[in-house]
Amino acid sequence: MLNVVASVALSVCAPGPHDNCVVDGDTFWISGEKVRIADIDAPEMDGRCPYESRLAVTSRDRLRQLLNSGEFKLHREGRDRYGRTLAVVTIDGYSVGDALVSEGLARTWTGRREPWC
Repeated sequence: MLNVVASVALSVCAPGPHDNCVVDGDTFWISGEKVRIADIDAPEMDGRCPYESRLAVTSRDRLRQLLNSGEFKLHREGRDRYGRTLAVVTIDGYSVGDALVSEGLARTWTGRREPWC
């Protein structure tokens, strides 16, 4: 199912209820729906080493910047084991995941997590 999201100002998610905010470099909330970008793996905010934690902040902030740049589309692919919507996210036909990968802020998803440290 394709969903076009109009310009919505997303913030960084704070503790508590989440709506219209970015969790990390591959997960965000929009209109009450938790979305996991399906085609990438980004570093974790609670990284295993200082490098991963720093990269996670940069990745999260870049995803927020991209999503706040205008209209984006969700190309839903189902749900993951945590109940998050899996979606390829595009802006003007370009993959947000590919942008993060090309900037070194995420990796292409291969079906399993790889260490960042």
